[in-house]
Amino acid sequence: MELISPLIENYIAQFTSPEPIELAEVNKDTAAKHPLAHMISGHVQGQFLSMICAMLKPKYVLEIGTFTGYSALCMQRTLPIDGMIHTIEIRPEDADTAAENFSKLNANKQITLHVGNAKEIINQLPYQWDLVFIDADKTGYIDYYEMVVPLLAKDGIIIADNVLFHGQVLEEPLKGKNAKAVHAFNQHVQEDPRTEQVMLSIRDGLTIIKKK
Repeated sequence: MELISPLIENYIAQFTSPEPIELAEVNKDTAAKHPLAHMISGHVQGQFLSMICAMLKPKYVLEIGTFTGYSALCMQRTLPIDGMIHTIEIRPEDADTAAENFSKLNANKQITLHVGNAKEIINQLPYQWDLVFIDADKTGYIDYYEMVVPLLAKDGIIIADNVLFHGQVLEEPLKGKNAKAVHAFNQHVQEDPRTEQVMLSIRDGLTIIKKK
């Protein structure tokens, strides 16, 4: 389902700050080589993540779902000098690609890559998170959310990606495990008395969540 006109998307991209050359190379390389290249955050969403980091000035960032490293690199661009991103990727081949991209862009001092199951790794990390970006398996979203809400710093926020899931969350009846999982996550967050949220129609949908 086409939620936003390509003309509008192109207009938005035109009036968003240009994609840095080094990030454009990661984007282009992913598009050329990865069969699931549509999963990359891309120019506009990447700039949004950079802006969020510039505003929050987070010291500790958790990313659940590294893919080829593009979104982590977008956040690292505006990270404070003492800031650190911990990013988790379950697929070894994607983790290898991300590691190469981090190395090429000299981002290793601020990005730590963990390979494995996020549900096992998150509780091993001894931090309170100023920013959490969830962009992993959709059936795990509620579990990830429940794991990180107690670990948020005082003014920390969570950003969840793909909350519109290609428009499939609008279908009646819902079809497919991912659309059902995303819709269940959206309801779960809405009904959580601990937090408040706003859903944005950027790319495939983003929800920004903070503790009350």
